[in-house]
Amino acid sequence: MTPHPKIVLVAEDQMLVRMEAADALTLQGYEVMEVDGADDALAVLEARAADIGVLFTDIQMPGSMDGLALAHHARRNWPWIGLLIASGKERPSSTEMPAGCRFLSKAYDPDHMVDQVRELIAAH
Repeated sequence: MTPHPKIVLVAEDQMLVRMEAADALTLQGYEVMEVDGADDALAVLEARAADIGVLFTDIQMPGSMDGLALAHHARRNWPWIGLLIASGKERPSSTEMPAGCRFLSKAYDPDHMVDQVRELIAAH
């Protein structure tokens, strides 16, 4: 497998869901950073934004903002980062999500999630 030049940042407070996503991405050659909330994701983004290709975030997470607000913040500050949002409880409309953001309903197929990440990286 060829390594990809960008890191995928996975922000998910449910450990097993986060680990499954990270494992699926790692098996496809992606470098993955895992965090369990928006505040930790912000710290990683502030330190490593140039290296991040995709932010994959759950909407419902603990911290100072939810995943949707995190995605909007990332779009404003680091517009080159691809955005993928997941939720099992709500589905934001396209007008509520940042431009170019993609959405996955939980429980999603890990292969479909990897395809979405691949397409987001290719588009940026």
